[in-house]
Amino acid sequence: MKLSEVRGIVTGGGSGMGRAFVLQLAAAGARVVAADINAQGLAETAQAAADLPGTVHSVEANVADEDSVIAMIARAQELMGSVNVLVNNAGIFRDGLLVRVDRATGKVKGEMSLSQWKTVIDVDLTGPFLCTREFAKNAIDNGIKDSVIVNISSVARHGNPGQSNYSAAKAGLVADTKLWAQELSRYGIRTGAIAPGFIQTPILDGMKPEMLEKLLSTVPLRRTGSPEEIFAGVRFIIECGYFTGRCIDIDGGLVL
Repeated sequence: MKLSEVRGIVTGGGSGMGRAFVLQLAAAGARVVAADINAQGLAETAQAAADLPGTVHSVEANVADEDSVIAMIARAQELMGSVNVLVNNAGIFRDGLLVRVDRATGKVKGEMSLSQWKTVIDVDLTGPFLCTREFAKNAIDNGIKDSVIVNISSVARHGNPGQSNYSAAKAGLVADTKLWAQELSRYGIRTGAIAPGFIQTPILDGMKPEMLEKLLSTVPLRRTGSPEEIFAGVRFIIECGYFTGRCIDIDGGLVL
């Protein structure tokens, strides 16, 4: 599939990597629905895309809410006439150790709350499940024979201390990428995942320089990646018709 043929949805399109994906697709002539829970972020994305050759539509949506996802897919179909690409990018962090022990007493003084666990799982794993289910239903019911799902996982899927919730969600997303490839290929739907490492987004922009330097010391390339470099992986998955069910690591060589 050529990028100019994309009629796609990018969740989390109001900021960070999601915004970069929307703009890169629009620059290639695609029609894109930027979906996000943040209306202000969506407005900024749309403004940034105003002079690009493609078309960007904004749809407010909460990927963790079933009714909101159903409405998002229906609205995208209405706006673009067809939907053939889904980028499951929306994600959140609620980091914390499973248990925190007081060094002085040796007793547990804190823990990852159930709310921290469920909030991340709801957005980062249940969200892609809902979006993919509704996207697949729409593609099959409308006779779309060539469509693509791109799941944004993370290097943290291997397990990263302080991220029990996030690691579980991102590992599950890669497993689902393989599973959905097996289930959906018969309908002309391909899947792929990308596992980014440390990417220069607003989250890292707010980090203290000394903390960022320590973080990057574990990366063989000794730098962060850019959202545009991650989009190179998105582009490959969309364009390569013989790719499905696999995860591409774009992480500067980082090993967790």
